[in-house]
Amino acid sequence: MTETSTVTASNRRGAAVARPVSPEEAACVTTQGSRKRHDAALPAPVLDVVVPVYNEERDLGVCVRRLHEFLSDGFPFSARITIADNASTDATLDVANYLAAELDGVRVVHLDRKGRGRALRAVWEASDAQVVAYMDVDLSTDLNGLLPLVAPLVSGHSDLAIGTRLAKSSRVVRGPKREFISRCYNLILKASLQARFSDAQCGFKAMRTDVARKLLPLVQDGEWFFDTELLVLAERAGLRIHEVPVDWIDDPNSSVNIVDTARKDLEGVWRVSKGLAKGTLPVNELRAAIGREPLMDGVPLGMVGQLVRFGIIGVVSTLAYMLLYLVLQPLAGAQAANFLALLITAVGNTAANRAFTFGVRGSTKAVSHQVQGLLIFAFTWFLTSGSLFALHHWAPASAVHLQLFVLVVANLVATLIRFVALRWVFRNAVPADAIRNEQVASEMVAAEPAAPQAATAEMALASQGERLCAD
Repeated sequence: MTETSTVTASNRRGAAVARPVSPEEAACVTTQGSRKRHDAALPAPVLDVVVPVYNEERDLGVCVRRLHEFLSDGFPFSARITIADNASTDATLDVANYLAAELDGVRVVHLDRKGRGRALRAVWEASDAQVVAYMDVDLSTDLNGLLPLVAPLVSGHSDLAIGTRLAKSSRVVRGPKREFISRCYNLILKASLQARFSDAQCGFKAMRTDVARKLLPLVQDGEWFFDTELLVLAERAGLRIHEVPVDWIDDPNSSVNIVDTARKDLEGVWRVSKGLAKGTLPVNELRAAIGREPLMDGVPLGMVGQLVRFGIIGVVSTLAYMLLYLVLQPLAGAQAANFLALLITAVGNTAANRAFTFGVRGSTKAVSHQVQGLLIFAFTWFLTSGSLFALHHWAPASAVHLQLFVLVVANLVATLIRFVALRWVFRNAVPADAIRNEQVASEMVAAEPAAPQAATAEMALASQGERLCAD
């Protein structure tokens, strides 16, 4: 069911506007006001720093004043501080409103539902800044890392930026328990989701706003797993994630429930893993809408990675083929053993390349892909059988090891042709849900011919995000 929260934006005069909004849609949050009469005419800031808070009446004032002083003292980009209060039950909202009335460039957004991810989604989607960021209220991260965090986003070099406590050059002070849990969690992400970013949960992140508006509707979690889900989707879509080693001092008074958070994070890992495996996450559409284009014509984006994965699968398939041939040859003869070994490994090879090399998940067109893979197998079998026939013609008494050598060489020759053929097989393959979303989006675009060309992919993403959250 779609979540609905009440968002209140307060300005320095104490004015407040409250209305129901859906964080999964583009939330409309009133821009921070000012004591100046013509504040509405001021240009939008380059950076919007969000500080999500829940029952932080004691630390909020110190944090915001320190951050405000840092941003006002020579920071090269115009910036705004947004205090995102998510359903605090103490005096946090009153403190936040007082700070907004006292300090220039500070605003307050109140949500009536708890959840850091929920608050970030509501503010980020509605922000008019070029770059949105967030940091924890305890300011555990040294603020000197803020400029290296946002500069690559302002320049357009990167799409997201994260602080990392796990880089070799990071300087971190925290207890062994939190250190162990953090490293174990990131190892789980690397093993289960093939994540390449180093630190998912560091409370120091930034993002280009135009990217956020397309990516956030697909992020289902509204609490602590929000960061991880956001990064996994961004990475799978081919977005560029910039990492900044940070200096970080743990807050010993943190009220985070480690056990409950860990449990929810593991549930989130399982949900996202399942979505990726089944092909229900529209990663291809996301890549088409906001992914980066190839640098050179004729060298498709991701081709190098495809070659690496194809090579790894090819090595495993060749080893499996060799083992099967050695087992079957004494029982069925050379030709039959070659045919059976090739057939078995061809089915497994096509399935593995479909899922891992070309990223096609789900059952859509799986049978068709296997049939085309078997046609490629037929060519491979013809090539290897021909080489074996030639060997028997010229050396009838050749040993089995010589036969195996000739067959392996023939297989290697066929590998390049197989890679090119499989790229053609999977050239337009996308999950079934993605195809349906594209069809719906195309109909919507046809009804509004004035929409820009990118509208199809964007509406498909929005439709998929609403469906995921509704589930």
